Amino acid sequence: MSDVLVRTEGLIKDYGRHRALDGLDLEVSRGEIFGFLGPNGAGKSTTIRILLDQLRPTAGRAEVFGTTPREGGPRQRARIGYLPGELALSGRDTAAALLDHLARLRGGVGATRIPELAERFNLDLDRPIRGLSKGNKQKVGVIQAFMHEPELLILDEPTSGLDPLLQHEFLTMVREARGAGATVFMSSHVLSEVEEIAGRVAIVREGRIVDLDDVATLRHHAGQEVELGFAEPVPAEAFDGLPGVSDVEVDAASVRCLLRGEPDALLKVAARYHVTRWSAQNRELEDLFLDHYRVPVTDADGEVVADAASAHASTTTGTGQDTEGAR
Repeated sequence: MSDVLVRTEGLIKDYGRHRALDGLDLEVSRGEIFGFLGPNGAGKSTTIRILLDQLRPTAGRAEVFGTTPREGGPRQRARIGYLPGELALSGRDTAAALLDHLARLRGGVGATRIPELAERFNLDLDRPIRGLSKGNKQKVGVIQAFMHEPELLILDEPTSGLDPLLQHEFLTMVREARGAGATVFMSSHVLSEVEEIAGRVAIVREGRIVDLDDVATLRHHAGQEVELGFAEPVPAEAFDGLPGVSDVEVDAASVRCLLRGEPDALLKVAARYHVTRWSAQNRELEDLFLDHYRVPVTDADGEVVADAASAHASTTTGTGQDTEGAR
């Protein structure tokens, strides 16, 4: 039996002239929690829909449990717990009736866990779906994904709408599922929760993987923000071109920079002068994420107006939505 549970090779998906996935390669091993990170429009949801056979790739190949989603069919999907990123629930039925119906579709598997999971998430099963808040609908989505104890959990923005206490409960459930042997593929733009729980993380940009490693290594890539103070002004050129040192800012008697790797070269240069203070702060995984998206955004005249990270932040703050074709 292969240790690889999910695999994509050269995966391409076009929506008309827009390319949502551009040769995406990844492997998810059995029993791991794999974080799949990127903002709206990066290709996360498109990848997931291909893995679930909701979409067919334009080119390349995707495999789940060693076969393509199309070949695996309903039997393969019965082994998966899926929580979509845009959960559309409505109707007069109660939450209990909907969850019971989903259990019957799976041959009754998971029905006995519904009351337990509802209690954990403080969900009133007797309320009609149409009257539930976004957060309570999200609870229903979480329960239906976990209740049949699937071998593979595919979770797209799973904590959307959940309060901090329930987000913590959700992460506990993910750990429990992994402890029971499940594999978890979790797509999110909330870096803190992925950093807390995932073993490996992939960062996707414009349909390609731009960084993939374990969380500790990615933290190392993120580097440290270093600040040095001197007794008198220092020449800026002394700190140019040092290995592992970038984004150097010299302001009279202070130097700020980004350090990735060993500080030896930086310290040797600093030691030529009278150092009065030194500080180094580890950057967060979110900073590395933003590094990959900090590219110039220009207007119609070619003038730089923002970086991609800033443009994305302002767009999502204003609308909270993106288009299906871009995902």
